[in-house]
Amino acid sequence: MTKAILLDIEGTTTPIDFVHRALFPFAREWVGEFVAENFNQLSDEISALESERAEDRSYEDIFDKGSPESVAKYLRHLIGIDSKSTPLKSIQGMIWQRGYGTGELLSRVFDDVPNAFERWKSQGRTIAIYSSGSALAQKLLFKYTDHGDLAKYIDDYFDTTTGAKRDAESYSKIADSLGLEPHDILFISDIPAELDAARSSGLQTALSIRQGNPEIAEDITHRVITSFNDLL
Repeated sequence: MTKAILLDIEGTTTPIDFVHRALFPFAREWVGEFVAENFNQLSDEISALESERAEDRSYEDIFDKGSPESVAKYLRHLIGIDSKSTPLKSIQGMIWQRGYGTGELLSRVFDDVPNAFERWKSQGRTIAIYSSGSALAQKLLFKYTDHGDLAKYIDDYFDTTTGAKRDAESYSKIADSLGLEPHDILFISDIPAELDAARSSGLQTALSIRQGNPEIAEDITHRVITSFNDLL
């Protein structure tokens, strides 16, 4: 029996274009002001960015950890290449918190998501999220949706502090955290490589094929769904 549903966000619960056309541009627009205003409170994130920059060959400019302008410039670069950087995701979440709070941001979810969440909870199943976005960003996205507050249905959130989404060990950690055997968990994502990692750890898997998702050229070896209603 499936006891828990573990969900990716982008391309699974939420249209990809919302992330790339609303969330990323908002963070890029406000990152300079946010870093300047909160510079002293971001010391941990800035130290982590400095470590990442030392290994980052995609960025040629100087990174000055003492300069808000330099830090913001590097963050804009990371946003532009859709980096999965943990400190970037942490700072993005804080910026989006401002946007959701003022009403400038309202997240989108696919129409079948609210009913699925309600159905799974009525069946006694755990619902958890695993995304490269920070846990804060995940909570905000589901609290402020075009279908109302969906965060009330979600039991737990996992981000890159747990591990990379293409690393099998990450899914073992999640199973341990949920107190479940891996085979009791169904992981749904739009990325086959993530599903491969989850399956190698013993999880059930399903590939999300949604409108707006990129076409998958490789052979599909996972169950395919186009809506959570397919899981009935």
